[in-house]
Amino acid sequence: MKDSVFLFHKQTNKVPHLGMKRWLLFIPMLGLLGCTQSPPNTMNNNMIGGKPFDLQGHRGARGLLPENTIPAFILALDIGVTTLEMDAAISLDGEVFLSHEPWFSSVTCSLPNGDPVTKEEEKSLLIYSMTSAEIAQFDCGLRGHTGFPDQRPTAVSKPKLRDVIDAVKSHVLDNGYVPPRYNIEIKSTPEGDSLYHPSVHVFAQKLYDVLKDKNILAQSDVQSFDARALEAMHEIDASVSLVWLVSNDDGLDLNLAKLSFLPDIYSPNHNMVDSSLVQNAHRLGMKVIPWTINDPVRMKELIKLGIDGLITDYPDHGKALIEELNR
Repeated sequence: MKDSVFLFHKQTNKVPHLGMKRWLLFIPMLGLLGCTQSPPNTMNNNMIGGKPFDLQGHRGARGLLPENTIPAFILALDIGVTTLEMDAAISLDGEVFLSHEPWFSSVTCSLPNGDPVTKEEEKSLLIYSMTSAEIAQFDCGLRGHTGFPDQRPTAVSKPKLRDVIDAVKSHVLDNGYVPPRYNIEIKSTPEGDSLYHPSVHVFAQKLYDVLKDKNILAQSDVQSFDARALEAMHEIDASVSLVWLVSNDDGLDLNLAKLSFLPDIYSPNHNMVDSSLVQNAHRLGMKVIPWTINDPVRMKELIKLGIDGLITDYPDHGKALIEELNR
């Protein structure tokens, strides 16, 4: 899979300006392009044992291409994910960008002059303090990622959410795919208010406005570890599907008590999932979609427990397992 995407990019000693159409320089060679199908290709309508299964590409396909970028989301579509998982941040000029950290990470990003971002300076390079034009000058893929040796180093900038949606819609239309779902995290903390991001109410409203403007509210889930963010989105529109991300050991009941409503999806760290949790969540009418599972053996264990989907950096592994289980 790592040899399936090629970048036509002339190397220089500086990172060039990286606009929203950079993704057009990538040609996925997965044998899935160039033939619009009718009826639509349902390869992303994943099923296990006759039941829908939500295969989610974590930050697109982080194990294969730079995270939260248009090329990674396009590749995830070609692999056959059900849902594109991503992280949102807000720029100084109020645009919704995709970024896991609210700053430019020293692990993957480079300054406009091509120098690597250092650990000492990364938290001074805040997305919330930069305009869209300034954000576009940073590369966050050409260096690769030391934690993901199969990830192809790729010159690419952090994209606006609206540009991701446009690119996905275009690729889906060109290839006759069923439109995917979007699982978008509001990356907020009480300590980060007015420093790393606006208030959660403003954050939620800006995200909601993009989803509504792009007409994908019905195919979107909004997730967060921050109960305040989910409450804010629920207040804006109670029909929005919400996902409670969990990384603590408090247990299902105590975690649900932190919200004033029942979320549609309970999304814990996969190490916290057992048969009791899955059964109790299902009894309450919630789906269980754990994160982030990269080992096919662990994927199979969780599927046997009855999870409704999973989030993985390697959607190719997840897709292969689904096909294996359906043979």
